[in-house]
Amino acid sequence: MSNPYREIFRAPGALGFAAAGFVARLPIAMAPIGIVAMLSQTHGEYWLAGAVSATYALTNALVSPQVSRLVDRYGQTAIVVPATVLSVLAFTALMIATNQRWPTWTLFVAAFFAAAMPSMPAMIRARWTEIFRGKPELNTAFAFESAMDEVMYIAGASLSVGLAVSLFPEAGIMANTALLAFGTAAFILQRSTEPGIRPAGQRAVGSAIRLPAVQLVTLALIFVGAIFATAEVGAVAITEELGTPNAASLVIGVYAVGSFALGLVVGALNLKFPLQKQFAIALAAIALTQIPLLFFTGSVLLLAATVFLSGIAISPTFITAFGLIERRVPESMLTEGVTWVMTGIGIGMALGAFVAGWVVDNFGAHNGFWVSVAAGGMALSVALLGQQVLAGKHTGSIPDAAPHPAE
Repeated sequence: MSNPYREIFRAPGALGFAAAGFVARLPIAMAPIGIVAMLSQTHGEYWLAGAVSATYALTNALVSPQVSRLVDRYGQTAIVVPATVLSVLAFTALMIATNQRWPTWTLFVAAFFAAAMPSMPAMIRARWTEIFRGKPELNTAFAFESAMDEVMYIAGASLSVGLAVSLFPEAGIMANTALLAFGTAAFILQRSTEPGIRPAGQRAVGSAIRLPAVQLVTLALIFVGAIFATAEVGAVAITEELGTPNAASLVIGVYAVGSFALGLVVGALNLKFPLQKQFAIALAAIALTQIPLLFFTGSVLLLAATVFLSGIAISPTFITAFGLIERRVPESMLTEGVTWVMTGIGIGMALGAFVAGWVVDNFGAHNGFWVSVAAGGMALSVALLGQQVLAGKHTGSIPDAAPHPAE
């Protein structure tokens, strides 16, 4: 039996842009929690750390889809390069402002401009689509990317926190900035796989966020992002409370193990029942597995086990979410549509970090996990209430580009 994942990398240039893209997108996960880890150590206040992180993430939520919309119009190289240069310079300014104790407002300004960072997962998926448009291999490629997104969020966050607590507070953001610069440069240099620019007459009119399906998936992923952030903030706060701050990166890291494996299995199975139902089932699993976090009792190993369980359905959720976007968004809007979903995750991480940080400061480290439980319930509610829209049975939805056996 052939390996479907091996087959997609036989395409010329696929391995190169996928590898470079993985490095370039690690900062998406590293930056928000890296800011929290950096400022909580240097300034001693979780609310400030969460507020600066939220400024970065919420600004990125507004700017990133606009960057992707310009990419759809003018091409990846023309837009990604200047956006990345601005982001790298702003992250550098943020580290200097933190280290030199510049006025607090400078932290917010630097975070604001750092948010120009483009959405690399959207750029990567656009290249896969250019190679496999209309072919079954595209589903496999999207499943692989969803698994890589899961690894990115957990491995990136773990790396960022681990460097900050083990070396010095700015270490996580320093690594974030270096990976962003190097990875993006390597990705852009591979011009052979860059999608072509569509003629004006073939472009869809308006913004992808106006589509009801994009709105619903993005809203659900906002709550999933809040779960991410709560796990990260909770792990940092609890391990510090237990006197083992270095264990935070381990606790966050185990989040990826089960989810990564399950995501690859789901991607290879090519399940036949409708994607909107798969999406709801995955979110139901997420909602249920947040509950054990409330019963955690003072052990790093037990914390790691409950966090592992709470993250196991994340990758299958990503696979179905991006599969829905690929089917409900016109081809000329794909980069923007994927970016809105990634933006939803970023918004959720920003809000989750802020709310969880506030709860930790006022009610103790363990109670921060109530944010995860509430967010899981809300994500599931959105998916259940939006089943008809996600199935394409709404006048505002875009028909599938090609028939799909699951629908």
